[in-house]
Amino acid sequence: MGFGRQAKHSNINDLIHHSLNRAGIPAIKEPSGLTRSDSKRPDGQTLIPWSGGRTLLCDATVIDTVATSYIQETAAVAGGAAKIAAARKHNKYKELEGRYTFVLIAVETFCPVNREGLDFLLETGSRLSTTTRDAREAIFLFQSLSATIQRFNAVAFQGTMSRLAGFNDQRPWSQDRSNHNVDVE
Repeated sequence: MGFGRQAKHSNINDLIHHSLNRAGIPAIKEPSGLTRSDSKRPDGQTLIPWSGGRTLLCDATVIDTVATSYIQETAAVAGGAAKIAAARKHNKYKELEGRYTFVLIAVETFCPVNREGLDFLLETGSRLSTTTRDAREAIFLFQSLSATIQRFNAVAFQGTMSRLAGFNDQRPWSQDRSNHNVDVE
């Protein structure tokens, strides 16, 4: 995985897991026994039914908005990459979707979220508001998600910059500037 990608994914899963538990919906991360044919498993599962008598399986993914493979879709419509990624993930989890309520949260690095993920986050925020009696919970959830994405965008950017040849050997800007402040008489 790229610079900071695993940490970003882990932080988003922690946010979702924590939000579900705060809303009074017990959930676990990476449930065992629910592997796909490629031995991967969803990011989380509720321990009580979410809807229709079925427990919820959720999986989060973060997509680079300006990746070459998505640039045509994201240039045409905001959230284009998230929509494509969600469809791909649903195809990977189709064997589990018949037994569980499956929700995919696909977030782009510029923060658009797929429709299904957006609906899930709004529902989770609503359930949080009911539990905590604070109507702002959905807003807080989206702010936390946005801050997490932005923080790890900065990590990825810094990781990219530090790989440039000579980046760490350059003098700080303040040293360059001080040479230009010499009084000339």
